[in-house]
Amino acid sequence: MENSQRVVVTGMGVVAPNGVGLTEFEASIKSGKSGIRFFKELEDLNFSCQIGGKPNIPEALLKEYFSPLQLRGLNSSGIIYGVMAGMDAWKDAGLTIDPDSKSPDWDNGIIFGTGILGVDKFREAIHLIDAGKTRRLGSTSVLQTMASGISAYLGGILGCGNQVTTNSSACTTGTEAILMGYERIKSGKATRMLVGSCSDHGPYVWGGFDAMRILPGTYNQNPEEASRPMSESAAGFVPGSGAGALLLEDYDAAIKRGATIYAEILGGEVNSGGQRAEGSMTAANNEAVIRCIQNALKNSGIKAEDIDAVNGHLTATTRDAVEIENWKKALSRNHDNFPYINSLKGMTGHCLSAAGSIESVAAILQLQGNYIFGNVNCNNIHPEILEKIDHSSIPQKTIQKKIKHLIKASFGFGDVNAVVIFKNINDQND
Repeated sequence: MENSQRVVVTGMGVVAPNGVGLTEFEASIKSGKSGIRFFKELEDLNFSCQIGGKPNIPEALLKEYFSPLQLRGLNSSGIIYGVMAGMDAWKDAGLTIDPDSKSPDWDNGIIFGTGILGVDKFREAIHLIDAGKTRRLGSTSVLQTMASGISAYLGGILGCGNQVTTNSSACTTGTEAILMGYERIKSGKATRMLVGSCSDHGPYVWGGFDAMRILPGTYNQNPEEASRPMSESAAGFVPGSGAGALLLEDYDAAIKRGATIYAEILGGEVNSGGQRAEGSMTAANNEAVIRCIQNALKNSGIKAEDIDAVNGHLTATTRDAVEIENWKKALSRNHDNFPYINSLKGMTGHCLSAAGSIESVAAILQLQGNYIFGNVNCNNIHPEILEKIDHSSIPQKTIQKKIKHLIKASFGFGDVNAVVIFKNINDQND
């Protein structure tokens, strides 16, 4: 017999290019503040695109999360971002950390994804090994370079005894992790799951994209204007980095302990286009995208007309107009009746494997605050998009608007898709 536990979000944490911590991050998305900036290192390495989104973390703040001993050997930006976001989400949910406990908490688990992790540590290790200095690698090189290093790191800090694992599905990673955690609680196998994703920063992560000529190379002097989702002048996505984390919890358990509830997860869907038809390693199969959206609605028990807002993938490439067309077909909403739609990437760039989780935090903050944040750098909406939906559905500035149902999607390299639906239940007794 199928279990029917409701799953809610009771804690969140974020380390984003335009804000570290929920307060700073929300202020940034509401005001349209960008976290994209120029990097001299990329110029020196002859990158065409010399800009990116990187969280700004003061040394004093790092010391609140890591001991001097930990920081001395830690050379993985993804782990740093993920640990900070994960611990913040845990504490935001009102949960405690007991480092002296002799037994793990069997009800709590972690699914924290990543794409490329520990690249700088790999580079350091390669130089040492090639120089015959293997013994100088240190005791944490394996932890920092294995894909599950982030979930293992968090699992040890928090003492989780349920499933502790890592997923990796390119740009879909964060949204997929949310759905994996949701399913674990829904099936009755866990009470709480800390879910999220992280991504390293820097030339050794971003270089491959620069070589593909899919990053903007003409905005090095004005980086804040470079990421332009849905804009006619979009010139490619700006690479970013960071981490987002959500604490998912069984609804009854959350109510019992008096937890604050940000939103309910109604359901979602993951699928793949199989790299068939127009789908490829780098482009989505449109039929698969439409099916993913429609099945997410079906699995969530709501209709397309119930959707008030869409937080799209929308990376500021030529695929943006195609994505809008897919949304229009999947939702069967006409030109003048399309829900509000926005993209965070105008402010953060594309945070790669961290994108889905960071953007989900932003999506839920909108539900909680009854607003739609504006689409930055989208003052000249692409005419192909305006043929499909009215400009009023694409707000340029933050607007106050009550949202009941928000749908969030991520579409990743490898032709993989993930869609999740959040519901605002803060104005209800149930």
